[in-house]
Amino acid sequence: MDYIIREMLEYEYPLLNEFIYEAIFVPEGVAVPEKSIISNPEVQVYIAGFGTKKDDCCVVAEANNKVVGAAWVRIMNDYGHIDDETPSLAISLYKEYRGFGIGTALMKKLLVILKDKGYNRTSLAVQKANYALKMYQDVGYEIVGENEQEYIMVNYL
Repeated sequence: MDYIIREMLEYEYPLLNEFIYEAIFVPEGVAVPEKSIISNPEVQVYIAGFGTKKDDCCVVAEANNKVVGAAWVRIMNDYGHIDDETPSLAISLYKEYRGFGIGTALMKKLLVILKDKGYNRTSLAVQKANYALKMYQDVGYEIVGENEQEYIMVNYL
């Protein structure tokens, strides 16, 4: 599959509303939540006012002139928050574009950008049952904590 990875353009920021919904991991046998879930404060922390904070950074995957995935960071008090200097990562692809290496390419590009900007690490939270756990480990994330449902992971840049 042909695609390019590039930085997200400001006029594309509203697409994060779609991608944060796509990023919600739904375990097998569990009903998919209503799209209105993205208005919950614990979800809005990932996208509200994106681009207005100095640490906001996003890359997208584009295929056939359509944005099909995004990986972004910001310093926020989310599930993967470890401190106020470490940006937390979120990543999402439309289902039909998963399994082609696009997510890995998005993460690698974003990690290079973060390192170039002087960050030492980035963090994320992932549910233990999420198939993306292996991808996170493959790009260098290490488990640094856990609770009953999630791992907290850090990538040292």
